[in-house]
Amino acid sequence: MLFSEDVFKRRSEHGGSIEVICGSMFSGKTEELIRRLRRAQIARLDVEIFKPKTDTRYDETAVVSHNQNSIPSTPVESSSSILLLGSHVQVVGIDEAQFFDDELPYVCNTLANKGVRVIVAGLDMDYKGQPFGPMPAIIAMAESVTKVHAVCVRCGNPALYSYRLVPDNSRILLGEKESYEPRCRACYMEQ
Repeated sequence: MLFSEDVFKRRSEHGGSIEVICGSMFSGKTEELIRRLRRAQIARLDVEIFKPKTDTRYDETAVVSHNQNSIPSTPVESSSSILLLGSHVQVVGIDEAQFFDDELPYVCNTLANKGVRVIVAGLDMDYKGQPFGPMPAIIAMAESVTKVHAVCVRCGNPALYSYRLVPDNSRILLGEKESYEPRCRACYMEQ
């Protein structure tokens, strides 16, 4: 559904928006999220960052990129906690959005409608190449979507798939380079 000019004008005046940063593993999603949030902090905006409580790969509380850049965050059990804790700030950052429950699109939309700039980072596809968690719905309602690509470790082309290296069929498997590698479409299909 397209926004009417009146609705778009009210949203612009209100200041709320949803921005999505998506792509495969090792594509720089978290790095870009941290960059945008730091710029908001430099602008002296009130910023709150959230991540799923289950993501403890690098740090229990901070959002940390593969390059070891980090920013303090609040780990939460569910997306409804973000609505409670983030409605008083100007900018909300959400990392690893694919791991949140199906209420996350509602939470993002509610915050944006209240004038909050919401910046969401997450995998758009799982290791099988299927849309992942609440990400497709958030992408659909976002004002802007930035799709970032890793480099295919096989051929050097832009990679959009997260190829799983270990024999585990569970949809969610927290891991790093020992468990996943970025691949382009052609190299992913070779499997």
